[in-house]
Amino acid sequence: MKQDKQIILAARIMSLLFTPFYLPFVGLVALFSFSYLSIFPWGYKLQVLTMAYLFTILMPTVMIHLYRRYQGWTPIELGHRERRMIPYIISILCYFTCVYVMDRMHMPHFMGAIVVAGLLVQIICALINVWWKVSTHTAAIGGVAGALFAFAEYFGFNPIWWLCLVFIIAGLVGSSRMILRQHTLGQVVGGFWIGFVCAAIAILFL
Repeated sequence: MKQDKQIILAARIMSLLFTPFYLPFVGLVALFSFSYLSIFPWGYKLQVLTMAYLFTILMPTVMIHLYRRYQGWTPIELGHRERRMIPYIISILCYFTCVYVMDRMHMPHFMGAIVVAGLLVQIICALINVWWKVSTHTAAIGGVAGALFAFAEYFGFNPIWWLCLVFIIAGLVGSSRMILRQHTLGQVVGGFWIGFVCAAIAILFL
């Protein structure tokens, strides 16, 4: 019994650490670390990361939390497929606002592409949610893998070790969602590949 509680606690921590909203932030950190964008001043990079954190992590997380509290639902109750549409709409609006602000500020293409990738993942998952409950947690880590693949094509570096790390994290995140009985194996795997394809397309072709 104690071991089961420890496993469930570890699964909850993994779900909390790897929320569905971190894709743009992680992507921008990677861009500022491994691409020509690393030459930008630290002040500018901090400004962009702060804006990304505000619009793509903090705002949707807080607003969805307030919506859940208003409805009187537990996190598990909010996870029911028919109750996920409003949270999807909230996150899509936040991401869209971030894309709009970045466009108005004339930021480099790759920066906007990262947020567009996250926005596309949210939209596709919301549409699929009409008939199937896909995992947005694994869609997010799949988006990281897809973005990594796309940037490797652009900048000509070998992403194999980074992809190995991402796949390990994806396995842990997916396992945690199944342990918490929020998703089936198919929903976890489907979410990952939806995120991968959406992010790769957004960065390579948009």
